Amino acid sequence: MNKKALLSSALQVLAALGFPKAQQNDRSALSLLALLNLQPRRNWSQAESPLMGITPIMDWIRDHYDKAYAPNTRETIRRQTMHQFVDAGLAIYNPDNPTRAVNSPAAVYQIEPFALELLRSFGTAAWNNNLNMYLETRQTLAARYANQRVQNLVPVQIAPGKVIKLSPGEHSELIREIIESFAARFVPGAVLIYAGDTGEKWGYFEEPLLSKLGVEIEAHGKMPDVVLHYPDRHWLLLVESVTSHGPVNGKRHAELAKLFAGSKAGLVYVTAFPNRSIMSRYLGEIAWETEVWVADAPSHLIHFNGERFLGPYKSQ
Repeated sequence: MNKKALLSSALQVLAALGFPKAQQNDRSALSLLALLNLQPRRNWSQAESPLMGITPIMDWIRDHYDKAYAPNTRETIRRQTMHQFVDAGLAIYNPDNPTRAVNSPAAVYQIEPFALELLRSFGTAAWNNNLNMYLETRQTLAARYANQRVQNLVPVQIAPGKVIKLSPGEHSELIREIIESFAARFVPGAVLIYAGDTGEKWGYFEEPLLSKLGVEIEAHGKMPDVVLHYPDRHWLLLVESVTSHGPVNGKRHAELAKLFAGSKAGLVYVTAFPNRSIMSRYLGEIAWETEVWVADAPSHLIHFNGERFLGPYKSQ
């Protein structure tokens, strides 16, 4: 089959599988062809199931279908195509290592085995019958893989009997340490307002409480990784969890000050590191009048100058 015929048939497949209109487009059709390694002049019966990350999918589309996606399209493909493929049970996320972090550059996708067998029959007399049987079991498949993903989430205890779960990975592990270890030591009685997640931006968000404190966050606002309210002192602690990205430097300090400008509570800026080795890479960037906490020495805080230890400062 030529490029045009394969692309057209991929769109037919997405429609037959019941994907919404938002996924019935060239982007999703080409991504499906990439997951099947259906290069031009191949037939559906020759579909394969390679492990592919987002960038390799984009490279494959460019090399075989002459469609070059800009680098910033990576998130669109991940969030508007691959997420839906996984949710529907059409593809499996990290089948080689289900505990791999969501934001890992090594993350991969693979076509689900039953889906592969179905798609190999596209264009044959068996297609309609195979499709009907597949659709009868698809919800079961999707639920099964969803349960497997849930089993790999990182639990965070925030109150007796209440648990939130974050996507697996070092970043989420450090967020758990911030909530369970840092907060318990330095902000006793703190209330968790927000905890970000690499797989879901608004992992946990008590928006009404933050609004009550005078802060309204727009959808595009770049939140810190953890926000804690310290009622006893009427502080808001804005904590960045640093495993691969930067600390609260001058630029980030200014961004957070602007984002939380309406806060009725005093703002305290904290950078959390898993260990001092990682901290050492960023020492030259950390903003003054902020705090640093290191998870492998949890009973200590490092104060970057200022007239007091842990506490808010007036805006200059």
